[in-house]
Amino acid sequence: MSQTGKKVGTVRLQNLSYAHKQSAVLMAAVELDLFTHVSRGSSRLPELAEALTISKVNAERLLVACCALDLIAKSGDTYENAPDVERFLVKDKPTYIGPWMLFPLMDFEKWRDLGAALKSSDRPKTLGLYETLTDEMAVEYHNATYSVGLGAGMLFARDVDMSNRSLILDLGGGSGAYCIAAVQKYPHLHAVVLDFETVCKVTNRFIAEWGMSDNISTHPGDFTRDQLPQGADLMIMASNLPQYSDGMLIQIMTKAYNSLKSGGEFHLVGETLNDEKTGPLGPALWGVHEALFGSEGRSHSESEVRFYLETAGFSDVSVNEFIPGSLSRITGTKY
Repeated sequence: MSQTGKKVGTVRLQNLSYAHKQSAVLMAAVELDLFTHVSRGSSRLPELAEALTISKVNAERLLVACCALDLIAKSGDTYENAPDVERFLVKDKPTYIGPWMLFPLMDFEKWRDLGAALKSSDRPKTLGLYETLTDEMAVEYHNATYSVGLGAGMLFARDVDMSNRSLILDLGGGSGAYCIAAVQKYPHLHAVVLDFETVCKVTNRFIAEWGMSDNISTHPGDFTRDQLPQGADLMIMASNLPQYSDGMLIQIMTKAYNSLKSGGEFHLVGETLNDEKTGPLGPALWGVHEALFGSEGRSHSESEVRFYLETAGFSDVSVNEFIPGSLSRITGTKY
């Protein structure tokens, strides 16, 4: 018996062990465009089965599971999307993040062997997954990150006053989403996305699609090894925090400090843990993810990131809420 007098059962633990099945249901629904068809008016079982081109029994199986996961609500014999599903998982909406929902398929099988990965005695790799990044992987990865990253980039542009800034350097900027959002709001800005050459090919495509090639350029390189371009007065490092060790992060931030203009700002948007290191779940899992690829990286707490920035020389370091449960924005200034 627990302290509250309630009997301890196994349901919570069973649901955790079945979590891969929940993920598979969500991804199948995205792949089949279930939520898009529901949004467009196919609200009953027979018409949904026809729209999805699957049998009626399989459509019912999928709908029942989506209802149990609170992805879809049922009223009588009609279905409607949950509010977050309607906003983010309906194709052709500017907020659609379907590619990001399917991104875990890239390493779905690897998680089955997590125990072996955790026991591995192989020498850790600085770049983890990126040690073997191919053109095809870069396209798939950054198509996914772009779908969710543009919204984060727009939030960053709303939160951070860049009216008096002139040049952004985005370390590991991937799709260029943060720079695209910044230049969209502040057309006077110029920006440079520093990432691997394979990634920059993808970045240039997104930049061209937005017609921003005059304001945003790419700089192929590896910021863990290479010197950084000079002259930026605002620097961003977003959504790559768990990929690196504490020592590597201090090294990167020291290079960032040295290359920034006086008065410049460094913004780390990262999957940070709370200071007790008990969560949130997303950042905790991203840390475990690094074990699958033999990386040196791990999850870092907000107070640890503050320490890294201060050690690198930054002043006025502050922790700012960004996306609760997912990302924090930690900022330092060079004086």
